[in-house]
Amino acid sequence: MDPVITIKAAPRDTQWHALAPAKLNLFLHVIGQREDGYHNLQTVFQLLDWGDTLHFTRRNDGKIIRTANLDGIPETNDLSVRAAQLLQAHTGCSYGVEIGIDKHIPIGAGLGGGSSDAATTLLVLNQLWDLDLPRTTLQQLGLALGADVPFFIFGQNAFAEGIGEKLQALTLPTQYWLIVTPPVFVSTADIFSTKELTRETKNIKIADFLASWNPYTVVLHNTALQHGLRNDLQPIAVQRYAEVAAVLDWFRTTIPSNPARMTGSGSSVFAAFPNQASALAAQKKVPAIWFSQVAKSVQQHPLWYYSS
Repeated sequence: MDPVITIKAAPRDTQWHALAPAKLNLFLHVIGQREDGYHNLQTVFQLLDWGDTLHFTRRNDGKIIRTANLDGIPETNDLSVRAAQLLQAHTGCSYGVEIGIDKHIPIGAGLGGGSSDAATTLLVLNQLWDLDLPRTTLQQLGLALGADVPFFIFGQNAFAEGIGEKLQALTLPTQYWLIVTPPVFVSTADIFSTKELTRETKNIKIADFLASWNPYTVVLHNTALQHGLRNDLQPIAVQRYAEVAAVLDWFRTTIPSNPARMTGSGSSVFAAFPNQASALAAQKKVPAIWFSQVAKSVQQHPLWYYSS
């Protein structure tokens, strides 16, 4: 596993290098649909020690430039660029920035790559541009970029509600995860717009989750959790994307002792392991056509201490 490092430059330096961590949804329930078309959710976000690496160089001319070419992500659509533009417009800051991205998180995989890049950009530029905005303000700005962005700015594992912006910090046990991603882009909008999507899962409480969560059980049932913990988007993704179904089938047949779940709207599927060695051993069995990664859970975003 490649090491992941976040570097805080000295106060007068003009460069930062930072990890934009991936996330997992340990469960994802769709509670209902709002009048504005968005959906109310309940989920638990888990931060990982793996993700994209972003490089920032402050400019004095106000220009915002992406220095890396990313396949499938035009600069005008890049959430890290849009985040910098949004922060600059909000504050009237005269600084600019060059943004380089080492992209490791697959696109359209449900791992939060673009949202995490945007959040890391807001957190870093808040320091690099000497803005000192509070975390809550950055979260409000981030919500305009995507529903997952506030979580990454929040910077802690969290129980989330609303469209994902209502967050309560959670302490979760250390776990190793094998993440497998087939070569298919899953459209979040497509998944959420389907008529077959369940939109009436009952609310649960944080205490229910904490009392019942076990990553080695696919669906949990007790008196408090009559519907179990699951990803309501998974059946739709399986129905529409054979590649996602194939990965889930592979886990069921190859590693039946480690139940797999889909994260977000897909396409990535993950399973828990008690230690790194067992996760790496399972990774060796993954077909070469699929991307795979072993990652460790972490409690906080690596930039947690640079915002208040």
